[in-house]
Amino acid sequence: MKILLIQPKMNKRPMDTDLKTSMAPSLALLTLTSLTPGEHEVNICNENIEKIDYNCGADLVGITITLDVMPRAVIIAEQFRRLGIPVVAGGIHVTCSPDECMQHFDAICIGAAERVWARIIEDAAQGRLQRVYHDMENFQGDEIVSPAYNKIDKSRYLFSNVVTTSRGCPNRCDFCYNSCQNRIYVQRPIKDVLRDIKSLGTRHVLFIDDNFIGVPSYTRELLGCLRGMNLKWSAAVTTKIADYPDLLDLMAETGCQSLFIGFESINNSSLRGVNKANRFEKYDRLVTEIHSRGIMINASMVFGLDGDEPDVFRRALDWLVKNKIETLTSHILTPYPGTKLYRRMKEEGRITDYDLSKYNTSHVVYKPKGMTAEELYEGYLWIYRNFYSLQNIWRRMPEHREQRKPYLLFNLFYRKYGWITSALTQVIPERAIGRLAARISYRVK
Repeated sequence: MKILLIQPKMNKRPMDTDLKTSMAPSLALLTLTSLTPGEHEVNICNENIEKIDYNCGADLVGITITLDVMPRAVIIAEQFRRLGIPVVAGGIHVTCSPDECMQHFDAICIGAAERVWARIIEDAAQGRLQRVYHDMENFQGDEIVSPAYNKIDKSRYLFSNVVTTSRGCPNRCDFCYNSCQNRIYVQRPIKDVLRDIKSLGTRHVLFIDDNFIGVPSYTRELLGCLRGMNLKWSAAVTTKIADYPDLLDLMAETGCQSLFIGFESINNSSLRGVNKANRFEKYDRLVTEIHSRGIMINASMVFGLDGDEPDVFRRALDWLVKNKIETLTSHILTPYPGTKLYRRMKEEGRITDYDLSKYNTSHVVYKPKGMTAEELYEGYLWIYRNFYSLQNIWRRMPEHREQRKPYLLFNLFYRKYGWITSALTQVIPERAIGRLAARISYRVK
C-alpha cells in the first residue's frame, strides 16, 4: 500500500511568523512511519511547508490532529474520501474528544498507535477498516518506538533535534489536555532516549515532554547518563523543580540552557480555580535558583482565569521584567474540548464560540468573569508588545554573559523582528538558520 501521512496547516497566533510553523517535524507522524511494516510505502506531508497532492495515488491517508487544525483536517479528509481513499485520524484532539471526531473520518485511533497501527494498515488493505482503534490497557514506556528521524528533509525545519523521554504528565490541571480521558503517563527506557539522542548527530537537543520532571527519580537517573555527553539542551518543567535543587544542579552540569515553566498566573486564586498547585509567593525563589545556575527561563502565562481582572497584565509584566525572565509564551485561557475546564464552562453556559480553528490560545471563545472579552484580548496583545519592546529586552538582559547571545537571538530575531528571519528562509534553508543560531549561541552544530 501507498500511505500518506499529513500534518494539517496550523493557525498562527498574532505574534507568530512562519518560523513557528516550520519549527520542528511531527514526531507523531515520524513514529507512525517507524511503525509501518516495510512492504508499504510511506510519505509525509507537512502542510505548513508544502501543498497536499490529492492525486498522489495514496491507498490510505493518516492525519494527526491538534485542536485548532480540526476544521482543516475535516476538509482534507473530505477531499480524499471523495476520491474513495480511506482516512484515519489520530492525535491529541482525537484522543480527548473521540465522539466529536468519529463522524468525519473512516476510522480514528484513540491514544497511542504502537499496538494498532499495523492492524489499521492490514484492515485497510483488506477492506475491513473498523471505526475505532484503541488498545491502551497497561501501555508501557518500553512500547514507545523511536521516530523515523531519517525520513524527513531536515533542511526544511529550524530544528529536527527533538526527543521525548515520556508521554503525558502526572498532573491533571483543569485547563490542560492531561485532564482528559484516555490520557496516560509513562516514561521511556533511558537506553531508548540515549539512542535517539545519539542518532540525531548533534549536541543541541530539545526535550519536548509535557513534564520533564514528572518522576524526579527517573529524571535524576537520566541526567546522570547525560554526564560527559557535552550536550546543550532545553526542556519543560513545572514549578515543582524548586523542590529539587539537586536536579537543578544536575541540569546545569549536563548542559541545560533553558527551562519552559508553566507559571500560568501571578494570582493564587486563579491558580486554585483550575487545580494548579503553583503558588505565586514561591516564584521569586524559583527564578533565583534557576538563574543562579546560568539557566534561562521561558515563562508560560495564561490570562483570563476566573481570578483575573484588567490589572493582571500590568502586574504580570512588572513581575516578569523585574525577575529578568528571558522569554514569554502567553496564552488566552482556552477551554479545550474534553478537559475539565471545558465541561465546567459548558455547564455554566460560558462558551461563546465553537469554531475550533480559534482554539489556539489567541482568541477569546468564552465569557471571562473579571473582565470583558475585549479587555482580555487587548491585554493579551499588550503584554506581548511590551514584554518584547526594545526597552524591556534590554532590562531583562541575563546576568550570565554566556546566555546573552541566545537571549538576544531569540528576543530580537525570533520574536521582535522574527519577520526578517522568516523572510530569510525564502533563500536560506531553515535548518541552516537553526544550525547557525545553535553555533552562535552554544558553539554546537
